[in-house]
Amino acid sequence: MIPILMYHQIGEPAPKGTPYRGLTVHPKRFTQQMRWLKRFGYTGLSMQDLMPYLRGEKHGKVIGITFDDGYQNVLHNALPVLQALGFTSTNYIVSNHLSGDNFWDHHKGIPRSALMSEAELHQWLAAGQEIGSHTMDHVHLPEISAAQAQQQIQQSKIDLENRFQVEVTAFCYPYGHYNATIQQWTQNSGYTNATTTARGLALNTDNPFELPRVTVSRSTHLLRFLQKCLTQLEHKKRFAS
Repeated sequence: MIPILMYHQIGEPAPKGTPYRGLTVHPKRFTQQMRWLKRFGYTGLSMQDLMPYLRGEKHGKVIGITFDDGYQNVLHNALPVLQALGFTSTNYIVSNHLSGDNFWDHHKGIPRSALMSEAELHQWLAAGQEIGSHTMDHVHLPEISAAQAQQQIQQSKIDLENRFQVEVTAFCYPYGHYNATIQQWTQNSGYTNATTTARGLALNTDNPFELPRVTVSRSTHLLRFLQKCLTQLEHKKRFAS
């Protein structure tokens, strides 16, 4: 059983009462979480680095670290911590919106937050981190046409690979929304893995295109974080009726 952590933003949380405030983890809390993983002998890995462990080809105390959307504050606040500890991670990028912001959240009242630019993503990659795809436009894949959905999945990979000259093998379904057909399109597009928003620890028997993750939110205090990562608590909840 391997935890794959799901983060969004690492920064100062918005004022109380702001919608989805919990998706922003304070930098001090993130630092504390990563340091404690290191103290317990765990290594944080990107999806690319984690897959041999999920396939049973490698063994060790490892945890996957993922960030959704490609926020600029992750570069500034999380990358130095990851580098200091020798951890890698995956950041899922919305390929049409480099240097943009979280436009898909505006109607919910969520404050604007900057996404990484092309230059900043080069910096992220140069630091040994991974980028994955989060589609071209952060769309609800099951709600658009088949042709549009396939393009969002395929073209985002092509565009990121061409722009950054790296192989993009990791995919994340926006909003966690997918079905069997979308899963198959993802596999057919050349990705090797895809993560969801389903809670739980990943097993080596899991379909690599519907991997569960452990949500880490603003209010996830250290003890709760360690329980989620280092015990079978999340595993049991995953299969609870």
